[in-house]
Amino acid sequence: MQSVVITGASTGIGKACALWMDRAGWRVFAGVRKAADGAALRAEASERLTPVFVDVTDGTSIAAMAAEVKAAVGEEGLHGLVNNAGMATGGVLEFVDLDELRRVLEVNVVGQVAVTQPLIPLLRRTRGRVVMMSSMAGFSSTPLLGLYAASKHALEAITDSLRLELYPWGIQVASIQPGTIATPIWGKALSFAEEVAPTYPPKALELYGPLIQAMFQSLRKNDAKGIPAEAVAEAVFHALSAARPKTRYVVGQDAKVRQWIERLPDRLRDRVMIGQMPKYGG
Repeated sequence: MQSVVITGASTGIGKACALWMDRAGWRVFAGVRKAADGAALRAEASERLTPVFVDVTDGTSIAAMAAEVKAAVGEEGLHGLVNNAGMATGGVLEFVDLDELRRVLEVNVVGQVAVTQPLIPLLRRTRGRVVMMSSMAGFSSTPLLGLYAASKHALEAITDSLRLELYPWGIQVASIQPGTIATPIWGKALSFAEEVAPTYPPKALELYGPLIQAMFQSLRKNDAKGIPAEAVAEAVFHALSAARPKTRYVVGQDAKVRQWIERLPDRLRDRVMIGQMPKYGG
């Protein structure tokens, strides 16, 4: 039986991936941080799915998860790893709290490497697959999302290097780059933004007020729209099981449009993006 570890499986894309792979007959080790989330996920899945507790920012937690998976799969090894755990954040770069930058890099970049390292020996036994959950922000950075985009750009670099380093063992490494997906992450991002905005100095709101308000409107729209998380799960399944998987999967029409925009010369690209922004500043 093929087996896969999926982090951040409590809700959204991670949950959709865990249930998809379970229905496909895989043995799923679904990473959660709360017992209640594990129980809820287990209730929707077959007995093949096993919740495993892991915090990608906690080395002890990661080591315990890796040991549990190793004990379960034994010499058979691990066939797949989906690094899905992550967080969305943003802010005005002129005024952003640098600790928030450190936090998003720790979760979205360092955490992915920390989880991958102890599982590579198990993947090597099966010529397994690694899937990194990136974003269209991994190839396109926009105002107020610089922190998140920085983490996803970094994750793309990690993915490219890892794909080359693991090539001799036949371990495929792919990046999934979703656009707007209907998941709780947008509501979480909106709540975070509403908490952080009042902490900015008056000067920040004076300079960037219209841009910040536009961000709130965008987050509210994203919270109410987006394609189903199952569209991403389908791409993950292909990356894990296809004879010739892609190195990158762009999921969602908005991500594909953004990909086209990013192919434009920089100045033209900037004019297109600025044309969608509210007027502010000088």
